[in-house]
Amino acid sequence: MTYGDPEGAVQTARSLLFVPGDHPGRFDKAADSGTDLVVIDLEDAVAANRKDSARASAVAWLSRGGRACVRINDPSSALFSTDLEALADVPGLVAVMLPKADSPESLTAAAQLADAPVIALIESAAGMVRVHDIASTPGVARLAFGHLDYALDLGAGTGWSAMLHARSSLVLASRAAGLPGPVDGVTTALDDAEVLDRDLRRASEIGFTAKLLVHPKQVPVTHAAFRPDEEAVLWARRVAQSVTGGEAVRVDGHMIDAPVLARAQAILRNAD
Repeated sequence: MTYGDPEGAVQTARSLLFVPGDHPGRFDKAADSGTDLVVIDLEDAVAANRKDSARASAVAWLSRGGRACVRINDPSSALFSTDLEALADVPGLVAVMLPKADSPESLTAAAQLADAPVIALIESAAGMVRVHDIASTPGVARLAFGHLDYALDLGAGTGWSAMLHARSSLVLASRAAGLPGPVDGVTTALDDAEVLDRDLRRASEIGFTAKLLVHPKQVPVTHAAFRPDEEAVLWARRVAQSVTGGEAVRVDGHMIDAPVLARAQAILRNAD
């Protein structure tokens, strides 16, 4: 069985905005923020005694016209199956996000029970070791990086250099499995746009194409970061217009062959 994403919401999203499942009054605000994909969180953002009400709120909102991904509780939790069974056949469910994605088996179960695409959130050494198997699991539409939990699991720092190998591993696994670029983890600095911009630039440079967000004001900065700048678009247009018949040519003093043309075409697609 395959699990479709007819509107491409999961694969093309640049911004994935978390909203706590136990705050249903924020669901519409999140949807109106301009984010590409709302992620209703039933896991970390919800206290244990509010899990049932959060799940019910998510199902109710999705059943009356809302559209979102839902981050369910992890496979080791007794709530894993409960969440998935409640979400099955809910019309507004775009995808499920599986935290602590450590095994293809749990991802297959999530895709089958929810009958929806799965975003695999890699947050542990076990998940990173199996990331290529996870990326190629049927039903997995995209990889995402939970760098804070991953660093905790390793006993490592959360800084860019400490997490670079892990981020690069997600990019490589995504490409090898034919998935879109992965989704980078959250930036917790809510009032420092420079920190967010720096994180986005670094992530984009190594191949990430989206980011998990924790506040609506992070949405426009994220979209701007993943949009090619004017100089890149102009270069891509010159390249695309110069190549005819598949022969290598010169543009701006550089040789343009098939891989360079493909990059130019990708820039133009992203710009659109």
